[in-house]
Amino acid sequence: MNLPNTLTLVRIFLVPFLVVFLIANAPPNYPAAAIFLAAVLTDWLDGRIARSRRQVTTLGQLLDPIADKLLIAAALISLVEVGRVPAWVVTVIVGRDIAVTGLRGIAASQGLIIAASQLGKYKMVAEVIAVSLLILDRGGSRLPGLPLSLGGIAIGAVVVFSSVSGIEYFVRFWRQLGLEGAIRPKGD
Repeated sequence: MNLPNTLTLVRIFLVPFLVVFLIANAPPNYPAAAIFLAAVLTDWLDGRIARSRRQVTTLGQLLDPIADKLLIAAALISLVEVGRVPAWVVTVIVGRDIAVTGLRGIAASQGLIIAASQLGKYKMVAEVIAVSLLILDRGGSRLPGLPLSLGGIAIGAVVVFSSVSGIEYFVRFWRQLGLEGAIRPKGD
């Protein structure tokens, strides 16, 4: 087992601790924020090390996206539990992730590769920012003249990025299969 794969496993190992600290502590939740940001750091490090040392493995390619989705989904579901984010928002975000993962699996079974899009990468950055802000938000912090906190605005941006990038993945899949004409009405 190489270092990048070990870091990915550490990220998975941190998820239960994140959930416990998120649910057990009142905001601002510094221990949960520290665990979340440590897990995010392992994501950044494992990719950087794997590429620089040419240690990209099949196991790493399988585990890394699972670890990412597990981390974000666990954090968001826990934030629903403590009343920091509406359940419908988490349903959109997690549902998109499951749909795109399924789509990429179907594409792979057809010999197609749907690489991560730039918009999907922006979505991940927005998720990290939103989750961090929601973990640290005292609950009453509102921006002057706005009904939402910074975390609320950030999670709204995540919903937009999730929805648009999810659609983008499906369109790219249809194009690779040569089905783009099948999604347009006849006569267009």
